[in-house]
Amino acid sequence: MTPAPRYALVILAALFSGYHLLRAALTLETPRMAWPVIIAMVVYAAASILSLWPSKSTRLPPWLASFNLATAIVVPLLVTSQLDPTLNNGYATWHVASIGTLMTITVVRQRELVAYLGIIFLSVQSIVWAGPGLAFGMGLSGSIIWVVLASVLTRSIAGARHDAERLTEAEHATSDWQAAQYAHVHERRRRLSQTGRLATPMLRTIIAANGRLSAADRTECRTLEASLRDEIRGRHLLNDAVRQEVLAARRRGAVVNMLDEGGLDELEPEQLAGILDQLAAALSTSRASRLIVRSVPDDERVAVTVVGLKPASPEPDASADDDDDAEELELWLEIPRGGDQGVPNHAASAR
Repeated sequence: MTPAPRYALVILAALFSGYHLLRAALTLETPRMAWPVIIAMVVYAAASILSLWPSKSTRLPPWLASFNLATAIVVPLLVTSQLDPTLNNGYATWHVASIGTLMTITVVRQRELVAYLGIIFLSVQSIVWAGPGLAFGMGLSGSIIWVVLASVLTRSIAGARHDAERLTEAEHATSDWQAAQYAHVHERRRRLSQTGRLATPMLRTIIAANGRLSAADRTECRTLEASLRDEIRGRHLLNDAVRQEVLAARRRGAVVNMLDEGGLDELEPEQLAGILDQLAAALSTSRASRLIVRSVPDDERVAVTVVGLKPASPEPDASADDDDDAEELELWLEIPRGGDQGVPNHAASAR
């Protein structure tokens, strides 16, 4: 509910409450003694002001709901104690409409049970005090109708608000689904385009040779297959410069593993571009026979690590079998997440 209608309703309820108090003040000569009626007026005014006072929550706090119920009990008893139930007291029975107004406010402030208890007490007390005919002539039926209508309208508004919230949640879920589908289609098109760009020349070569490929062509096919695999496993580790250097490394016989394990998708495009430029520069200077490029998902400092290995130089006293699988570190690089320049270390070695 927008603020303007809400405050308009509060002002309207305040005017009704003030009108009841004005009626009570104009008929103070009718009761036998005025002071019980004045006390009732003060109690009713306090309950109305507290109930209409702006608050963060629409629902009345328990203490105020209890105070309203007490008001619905005390005010009729105080007023009727000073009136003659056999006479038509006119506006001196202001308490009937005033308690109906207060209980209507209580319903709107989401204390429906309290409001019904208050209006039930008012009805029973009025009928017992003056009889059904005079009680309904004092406006009891109108007070009951106000409370019932307020209850129905409040329930309807709450149901409409709940339906609107569900509709909003459904719209958000639909938007998220559409965004996911769009991203899926976009990613698939991008991958197909990249695959076509890499594989089309070799497919044409295969067609032209009727499937009879040379050893060099077969090697090139395996290289292209590895490049296509990078598009799946490498993801954010790839740009055109990195792809070019990885392809060059494979064509000279190196084994390259590109492993995007997360941690790069939250970077800004400028940061990621700087990291990939450093990666491409490192790959271009390396002569390792095996390269492992891996993103680092759980490190606030390092974004990508690059490890390059090469066959170890044989030692004079080592057997041939020991040297076959020995490798030494040719390249070690940690590319910082913040985009600072990492320094490749080509000198470190380990057996």
